[in-house]
Amino acid sequence: MNVHSFIDIGRWQGKAFLGGWRATEGGLIEIADPATDAILASVGLAGPADVAAAAAAARRAQPAWAAKLPSERAAILSRAADILERNAEELIGWIMRESGSIQPKAGIEIEHSAGFLRHAAAAAIEPNGLMLPSMDAGRRNHAKRVAHGVVGVISPFNFPLVLSIRAIAAALATGNTVVHKPDPRTSISGGIIIARIFEEAGLPEGVLHILPGDAAAGEAMCADPNIAMISFTGSAAGGSKVGEIAGRHLKKVQLELGGKNALIILDDADVAVAASNAAWGAFLHQGQICMSTGLVLAHESIAEEIAELLAAKAAHLPAGDPSTGQVALGPIISDHQVAKIQAIVEDAVEKGARLLAGGRPNGRFYPATVLAGVRPGMRAFAEEIFGPVACVASFASDDEAVELANLSEYGLAAGVISSSVGRAQAIGDRLMVGHLHINDQTVNGGPYAPFGGRGRSGNGSRISGPAIWEEFTQWVWVSVKDQATPYPF
Repeated sequence: MNVHSFIDIGRWQGKAFLGGWRATEGGLIEIADPATDAILASVGLAGPADVAAAAAAARRAQPAWAAKLPSERAAILSRAADILERNAEELIGWIMRESGSIQPKAGIEIEHSAGFLRHAAAAAIEPNGLMLPSMDAGRRNHAKRVAHGVVGVISPFNFPLVLSIRAIAAALATGNTVVHKPDPRTSISGGIIIARIFEEAGLPEGVLHILPGDAAAGEAMCADPNIAMISFTGSAAGGSKVGEIAGRHLKKVQLELGGKNALIILDDADVAVAASNAAWGAFLHQGQICMSTGLVLAHESIAEEIAELLAAKAAHLPAGDPSTGQVALGPIISDHQVAKIQAIVEDAVEKGARLLAGGRPNGRFYPATVLAGVRPGMRAFAEEIFGPVACVASFASDDEAVELANLSEYGLAAGVISSSVGRAQAIGDRLMVGHLHINDQTVNGGPYAPFGGRGRSGNGSRISGPAIWEEFTQWVWVSVKDQATPYPF
């Protein structure tokens, strides 16, 4: 690797970003390419002591950062977006090698991350208060939004850059400082890249700390008295733990968790187009997306045709090392996850589902897989698989489609495909989800929409779009009288 590149390994090898590049008390962790097991670099692994030091430093830096003109914060965020785009070619390579992404998916991460930065820059200069009526003569009332203080961000491995930067940018735009813990397996894409772009953009020292770490570091963040809010993206199990610890310490918590997202295909849909939507939603990035289409609910008159079309598409989607440029699916992140996917597929087949494609991993490379005849009682019907498995179930009526979709404990995204927008919308309005897509599959996101789910998909909080000020600040009521007046006592 070229040491004179933008990433510049020599600057951060074996270190983390604690107001600058420093060694950590938690030791080191090696970052490996999941496709080849080749070691890419080592970074500093944060322990509880590193979290405490970073949180204290971030709290000291926060008043000065919040006092900056909104236009100054916006300018830094905009410069960070420019730097990210300027170095896109090099950074795409890191995302591919570290997270097992194919090149188009890695490019989407750069594009969307720049969008999140620019949207946060615009949010920084939005009005953040309002005048209030008064019941007392001579008193003026207003309310303003103010930063929480220090925001702790915890992000996952699957979209490491996007799912880190969307919370970091929003927190910084609204005057918070940040302590960020990326998944240690994607510490470069989810951490080092972000530190470098903000370092080059001129972010003041102490405003952002990036600490790759394991569960112990995350628990320390949730309990640290200097951290006022936790923004967590990850599994439902992890989110439950974060919510429990942070709630015990009375922190605000924003949880964006997993999903078992249904794509409902009605009997009047264009079958070929619907199958294309289902394939994209189920197989993109090996199904390792919280919004992946986890359940294809097709009307009984077309369910078999949809399943056969999906199987034909799956057969033409090779899985392998993304660095070869000849694959549609990269590696699953770990051997443990491969084993989980396989167990869910085998459970479905044992209970009567038909395996039409895939279902036989080659190491960490899991092929695009299609299960037909999936029904309640199978793990494939209810569980988030986080693998490239299209689970096709059938329904007889619109009411049954709604009933089956709403059986899920999750409530993140859903799609409905029909030639009748009104019919699709009527079904969609009855689905218990946070994102609804009419005539589209379930994998949609961006900086302008409030993103989050219900049930086991989150705690009802939202991130991005108009939710930036709602989530990352709190109200202060201010009343003003020209002079103090006496009271009866």
